[in-house]
Amino acid sequence: MTPELSRKLAILSDAAKYDASCASSGTERRDARKGGLGSTEGSGICHAYTPDGRCISLLKILMTNFCIFDCAYCVNRVSSNVERARFSVEEVVTLTLEFYRRNYIEGLFLSSGIIRSPDQTMADMVRIAKTLREEHGFKGYIHLKTIPDASPELIDEAGLYADRLSINIELPQDDSIRTLAPEKRPETIRTAMARVRSTREASRETSHTGKRPARFAPAGQSTQMIVGADGANDATILNTSARLYAGYGLKRVYYSAFSPIPDSSAVLPLVKPPLIREHRLYQADWLMRFYGFEAEEIASATPDGMLDLGVDPKLGWALAHREDFPVDVNRATKEQLLRVPGFGTKTVDRILSARRHRTLQWDDLVRIGASMTKAKPFVSLPGWSPGGLIDAANLRARFAPPAEQLSLF
Repeated sequence: MTPELSRKLAILSDAAKYDASCASSGTERRDARKGGLGSTEGSGICHAYTPDGRCISLLKILMTNFCIFDCAYCVNRVSSNVERARFSVEEVVTLTLEFYRRNYIEGLFLSSGIIRSPDQTMADMVRIAKTLREEHGFKGYIHLKTIPDASPELIDEAGLYADRLSINIELPQDDSIRTLAPEKRPETIRTAMARVRSTREASRETSHTGKRPARFAPAGQSTQMIVGADGANDATILNTSARLYAGYGLKRVYYSAFSPIPDSSAVLPLVKPPLIREHRLYQADWLMRFYGFEAEEIASATPDGMLDLGVDPKLGWALAHREDFPVDVNRATKEQLLRVPGFGTKTVDRILSARRHRTLQWDDLVRIGASMTKAKPFVSLPGWSPGGLIDAANLRARFAPPAEQLSLF
């Protein structure tokens, strides 16, 4: 790799770290750039998970961090004083192939700033994916970050070569997008999402001749929301996510805690939100997708629409709805069991299967894998009743972490 290409890779892989749609599982404590082997961090390599649960490594880069837009929350906005770089189409293709041949990666995650125009940018990104697929026979995973303002034909072409497309909604409220990203329009973003959804659905249908259309973004589409850049509370964020899942068939909504950037606008907060808030939103998102919770009921556990940072959202909901507990483990429905803190989806399936043959007791639940430390105030079964524990005034304190002295700096 030439020094110039290496410099571009350092700049554009670092710029891509703000996109949470492909989060790495690495940590800075295991960074081989300062010596040693087996880095989990470094230029352009991130970790993602496939639908079958495999952890794969992707080359995660921006095509360029030049941008004609001036989104207040973006470090790469046109008014930002950052070092700029740009890959050519051929350079991205070469990097991807060389990293793949050396077994460093199993795919490509490609995003970009907007250069010249949305169509010009999207056309270059499509050409990268097309060149990899058609000229080099690349069979690895490709995730393209779609430019919403690009022409529909370019988005259609992108889906023919990419496994997944993602279109960032950016912020949970339309008014916030118009204020902080004046060149972007919420309506355009949603229109692009709707087109990806409808084209994916059409690609799964067989024509009257029995021939199926070409596959289109078979791994689906995702999006990202920045948390804490505007005044939206968690209830607003979760309701926006619920509408996106229902309306556009998204595979994932990613949440990215706002991080203050150099020379930022006065309309942005000076302090980043606690990272635990992002974590709680992911947990709440999981409850909506796999546990049958509605956005409104998750957020209703607190009066201000903010998730309790001290306990996970499922436990927070249970503490706020103690009248629904304790649940009889041997008689409760699947829906009731899924709402018991300490019971995951696999645990509930095992409970339903095991109780067909016998009456379950405490030790059975432990063997099944239930977290009984968390579940015991909320369940009843032979030999165990929570008694007055469910109504104890200090019940939340049993689970919340101890208070910490806040830093002044």
